[in-house]
Amino acid sequence: MIHKHASKPTRETVTLDSATSKKWTGILGTIGLFGLIASGIGLGTDRAQFFHSYLTSYMFCLSLTLGCLFLTVLQHLVGAHWSIVVRRIAEVVMSNVGLMVILFVPVALGLHDLYHWTHHDAVAHDRLLQQKEPYLNTTFFFIRIAVYFLVWFGVSRFFFQRSVQVDETQDVGLIQSMRRFSAPSILLFALTQTFASFDLLMSLDPHWFSTIFGVYFFAGSVVSAFSLIALIALLLRSSGKLVNEITPEHYHDLGKLMFAFTVFWTYIAFSQYFLIWYGNIPEETIFYLNRWEGGWRTVSLFLAIGHFIVPFVILMSRHAKRKLALLGFMACWIVFMQYVDMYWLVLPNLHKQSVGFHWLDVATWMGVTGIWGAVIVRRLGQQALIPAQDPLLIRSLEFENV
Repeated sequence: MIHKHASKPTRETVTLDSATSKKWTGILGTIGLFGLIASGIGLGTDRAQFFHSYLTSYMFCLSLTLGCLFLTVLQHLVGAHWSIVVRRIAEVVMSNVGLMVILFVPVALGLHDLYHWTHHDAVAHDRLLQQKEPYLNTTFFFIRIAVYFLVWFGVSRFFFQRSVQVDETQDVGLIQSMRRFSAPSILLFALTQTFASFDLLMSLDPHWFSTIFGVYFFAGSVVSAFSLIALIALLLRSSGKLVNEITPEHYHDLGKLMFAFTVFWTYIAFSQYFLIWYGNIPEETIFYLNRWEGGWRTVSLFLAIGHFIVPFVILMSRHAKRKLALLGFMACWIVFMQYVDMYWLVLPNLHKQSVGFHWLDVATWMGVTGIWGAVIVRRLGQQALIPAQDPLLIRSLEFENV
């Protein structure tokens, strides 16, 4: 439904003042720097713990970045109007791909500590690893990672630069070019994101495999990306920005998509579990066995309840999607559960019998997420908070749910 009384936004309402931007960039940057320094100290005391904790935090931020990349490209592919007012937030988050290349360096340095298939003596005595060696070898691994980042960086830069240029030139041709490039970009994203999840997460246990794992990682990335967009929009609203531009109607739709992709994530997670349980193949069941022993059983149950039952029950209500305080809480909760999911995927490969929470889990999270968040806030202060000159912006501003 279209509401015909929306007012055109002014420059003051769609830009983040430099004082606020600098303040929060400094706060988040300081948190990130402190976390990285503490993590560096931890590296010297517990090398294996550091790299596993760091990979958890890294994959958490990477999943949010890739989720926003997908949502940006998807909007151009389907020609969505309602989401134009929240598109710039997704664009800013996805533009952190370049930063994720830099933050990947510690993962590259810790390859031997993280991935069992990099141990030549282990491969020499393991027939299964020998069969997988043409794919799971260090040289080919780095080649694939380079390809993934080149694709993600190229796609994100293409869409972000043209979106900002539309604000400056009002050139409709730029929007048409983004629409044309969106279909091949989705295909490239699907391939690279799937294989990246295989390489960075599934290969932590090289004996285990799941053909549905790429979709599992994708589902978590998207639901947490929708939640992050809602959370950032609400934080901007609390500072007096985008109060009239992003209305309860838009938050309602974000809430619906959070609910829908919560169900999708659950469907994929259960499908993966059910097929492995039904097949009862030792190389597959070991994944869940490791996550059902000791303290990991509690984490597994918490993940099932927290990532599905809690958001499913609360977000089912129309009232919850339109009550901004409650929606903001659920957005925080889902983003938090995405970190729990990454923790559940990574840390059992180090601590097989017990959860083993470590202070490095907190330090690496502060370091990676702090720097990642500081760059996002800094970039939010460098251009309009919405695509202010998009010719279809007025339709987004006038949007109402049926």
